[in-house]
Amino acid sequence: MSSQLPMSKSRIGFYPGTFDPITFGHLDVIERAAALFDHVIIGVAVNDGKHPLLSLEERLDSVQHEVTRLPHRGRISVRGFDNLLVDAVHAAGAGTVIRGLRSAGDFDFETQLAGALRRLAPEIETVFLLSSEEHRTTASRIVKEIARLGGDISPFVSLDVAARVRAKLAHP
Repeated sequence: MSSQLPMSKSRIGFYPGTFDPITFGHLDVIERAAALFDHVIIGVAVNDGKHPLLSLEERLDSVQHEVTRLPHRGRISVRGFDNLLVDAVHAAGAGTVIRGLRSAGDFDFETQLAGALRRLAPEIETVFLLSSEEHRTTASRIVKEIARLGGDISPFVSLDVAARVRAKLAHP
């Protein structure tokens, strides 16, 4: 039998992502994770390799604003990170990484990530939450592409996030 995490660590989940921008799909996973864990930390990654549209500060502000509307908002905190995921999880005092899955393609990638995480830090568990059916086609990169081409992104993001994305595209 594997060693057990102390109860305090095992009940803190860390949900990492770029959140560029935060979508209804992300919020769905966050809301459901907050119902399962004592505390959920949203880790907003710097991830310059993805060339984010929004700055880290804009993404942190946006995520913080959006989670204030969720039912379990008292169990949720937001922080940025620019280091290795295992180091960010340890620094946050979490014992579980939360990942959202939309499709079989996500599953393939996420199981590879979970395997690498397990080899680096066997004490950290990874939990997958399947996106609600209505959000399975929602991806931040698709939202940004729709916005860049002048389309309506309100089915995928809040009005506040849509305004932030439109403003950023108008003034790069």
